[in-house]
Amino acid sequence: MIVKKLLLAAAAAGVIWTTFFPCVLHAESSDGIVAVVGNELILKSELDERELMARLQYPETRNDPQLRNLLLQGMIDQKIILTKAKIDSVTVDDSALDGMTKERFAAIRSRFASNQEMEARFGKSVGRITQGIRDELRNQQLIEILRRKKLKDVAVSYEETIAFYDSIKDRLPDVPEGVSVSQIIMYPMVSESARDEALVKIRDIQKKLQTGEDFAALARQYSSDPGSGSLGGDLGFVQKGELIQSFEDAAFALKPGQISDVVETRFGFHLIQLLDRENNSVHVRHILVTFDRGRQDASKTLELLLSIRNDVLAAKATFAEMARKYSDDPLSARVGGVIQSSSSGKSVFAPASLRPELQKIISGLKKPGEISMPTRVDPPKGEPFYAMFQLNERVASHRLSPEQDFSRLEELAIENKRQQLYNAWIQELKKEVVVRISDI
Repeated sequence: MIVKKLLLAAAAAGVIWTTFFPCVLHAESSDGIVAVVGNELILKSELDERELMARLQYPETRNDPQLRNLLLQGMIDQKIILTKAKIDSVTVDDSALDGMTKERFAAIRSRFASNQEMEARFGKSVGRITQGIRDELRNQQLIEILRRKKLKDVAVSYEETIAFYDSIKDRLPDVPEGVSVSQIIMYPMVSESARDEALVKIRDIQKKLQTGEDFAALARQYSSDPGSGSLGGDLGFVQKGELIQSFEDAAFALKPGQISDVVETRFGFHLIQLLDRENNSVHVRHILVTFDRGRQDASKTLELLLSIRNDVLAAKATFAEMARKYSDDPLSARVGGVIQSSSSGKSVFAPASLRPELQKIISGLKKPGEISMPTRVDPPKGEPFYAMFQLNERVASHRLSPEQDFSRLEELAIENKRQQLYNAWIQELKKEVVVRISDI
């Protein structure tokens, strides 16, 4: 659903090469067997395919004499885990798996002029290639879930962290310069006339609801959300923390069956009905009347941002408070505007990893607390917006040390301990499985 996607906050086992292909349990007479793992075979054609893809993707491996053996050992470990580990209680998100499969296939397909060329190169149909990718990605997901479950409680003491640091300190690279930045983002406000027109429309719908007309029927007839409108406005269950703040606050304040007053977000005006609640999630439907985005008031947007900046500099409010109140980016707004990595949650970035326009802005902020002037940002995809940024911290380049980077060293020590325990687990599983390797 289009508006649901907008409202939502967008919110190492095995070999990790770009693509994999399905196991063949019975070798063709023309194919060779490079390993037998219990009752399972690893065919020469499978290993050839993995080696080819690895060397295509990673040019630095082309002259690595150990690559083929490393790939085979990874394939053996994977088969052992999948055949011996208890996986009956492990499930994989099929929709996420489908998405990863499409992305992986697209990356492979981009290397060929046509499907026919790709099929000829791999000796398989598009369907078999796709299914092979999906099967292998599923195996990787199963193993990673098992790994996380088995090792989730691993911890290290202070002494273990320091001992780990002492063992690797001579090999540690310098930590590059890092910056922590907060932002307030605003999409251009619509003109008062466009806002007033939308408000009249939503009020008319509200009156129909008050006279007893059906919410779902009105959503199908009037809602501007093309995704949920045809479903009677149904957005399904959403977790607390996943919605734009004003929408979420209104939804979680309702009782089952109750309809909200008019709620404003940057998309327009909403009427929300709570259908059900489960712990920290709610099942809601809504009717949306969008603003006419063609009638914008950029000067008013800049005026508001400048007013916010002046209030922060005058200590009338903090940048974090203003970000929570005004920013149109729900993810950073919830943490006071702090920009965080979506994958790691970290808030300190190498300046070179930031977008070029943000690099330029941040380079002009020298001291923590300095705030940039509001500026227009035109992203490669999506709507233009206005933003201003605050420098929270600037960390100079330095050698990784317990004094400055203890939490980071602790993470590395935990991951090292996990890997050691994981390797030991693999070795224990191998004792229960007969592995025979041919000349590769």
